[in-house]
Amino acid sequence: VQISSVVKKVSSVVFLSFLGTPWCAPIKVKHGDARCRTPRGEQYKNVMGTRCKIHCKQGYEAQNTEVVCMASKHWSSNYACREIRCPKLNMPVNGGYKCSDGSYFNSRCEFFCSPGYSLKGQKTATCQHNKEWSGAVPTCVDIDPPKIKCPNVKDKWAEPGKLTARVTWDSPEGVDTADGILTDVILKGKPSKSDFPEGLHKMSYTVFDRAGNKGSCRFNVRVRVRRCSPLFAPDNGYMKCDSDKDNYGANCEFSCTGGYELQGSAARVCQHGLTWSGADTTCAPMNINVGVRTAAALLDQFYEKRRLLIISAPTAANHNYRFQMTNLQHAQCGLDLRHVTVIEVVGIYPTQVGRIRHRLLPPGLALQLRLLLQIPQRSFQMVLVDKQGMDKQRYPFPITAAELFTTIDTFPIRKDEMVLQQEAGQTCQS
Repeated sequence: VQISSVVKKVSSVVFLSFLGTPWCAPIKVKHGDARCRTPRGEQYKNVMGTRCKIHCKQGYEAQNTEVVCMASKHWSSNYACREIRCPKLNMPVNGGYKCSDGSYFNSRCEFFCSPGYSLKGQKTATCQHNKEWSGAVPTCVDIDPPKIKCPNVKDKWAEPGKLTARVTWDSPEGVDTADGILTDVILKGKPSKSDFPEGLHKMSYTVFDRAGNKGSCRFNVRVRVRRCSPLFAPDNGYMKCDSDKDNYGANCEFSCTGGYELQGSAARVCQHGLTWSGADTTCAPMNINVGVRTAAALLDQFYEKRRLLIISAPTAANHNYRFQMTNLQHAQCGLDLRHVTVIEVVGIYPTQVGRIRHRLLPPGLALQLRLLLQIPQRSFQMVLVDKQGMDKQRYPFPITAAELFTTIDTFPIRKDEMVLQQEAGQTCQS
């Protein structure tokens, strides 16, 4: 009995001594610390039964927040502080990101987009203590318009006799900074190799990318026309020009009204040096020569210039003659407008007298005129001769000026004259 008691006392002392000695490996927490509590307040913090709470510094987390020193001389679980890590970020389409420390705590990631795309959303995201990123992954959108450069077209000069110029340029191609996919280039205005009229023409090209962004550019096409100083119709004459009347290569033709003769150039051309060819054009009154020897020579002076109305009567007292002359006296403007010259032959040879307005014809010349046109001496008669010397109409009795003018206005050449006179504003009120 005494031996058994002694053995118990010795065993108790040994066990108590065992409880107070270090048992597990000392706890060392990298990036943190351990706060331990022993069963009986022992000096060592690694005796069997010690409980330690693990605390990690910011950015780290404990694998287990509490461990116990076991009889196996091992701590109950792993107590290391591991660095906090957020889930891997998704890569934005058509973009990417760069991080300061991968996916670990406090790592700052900056997002970027490929050329031609712009960032929509937060530019950065930071890994937080709760293992979540501070912001969502942004998107990359194509908001940049495509680029297109218009051609530089120099001013063009119209060709001779034309008011247009053919303008040619190379059609531009658009450039997309994103995916490079573009629609067809759209031109507003005439296409290249077209004839452009004189003036400034504003043009533009437009192109769209797949995102609907529009790119455009503008350019001008200017066509110039070389022009001479303007010409004008001469007094008592007409001017007819082709093209635009005063542009390089334009041709102007001149003619005079009946009873006037053209002096100078009958046609003039606007030259490259912007001067007119030839000499100035004027229309001078006809100088009728009544001293010619034959009636044919007299009539030749009016060929293609004037119409003739020959009025013949046996005496100045002839009532038909007097009525006719009185009627025509009030129609002089209409006669001039129709290029009509009146020749009077009055009397019977050798006392007959001929005159053209105030100029007298020799008796012999007046007789030749009657004989040439087969006009009787002893009765009234009136003969209408056209500009080609053709006997167009004979009147045995007086007629009104209106009847005479109606007949003349049916002549083919007269129709062209009427057009020119209308353009020149030549009219008669009476």
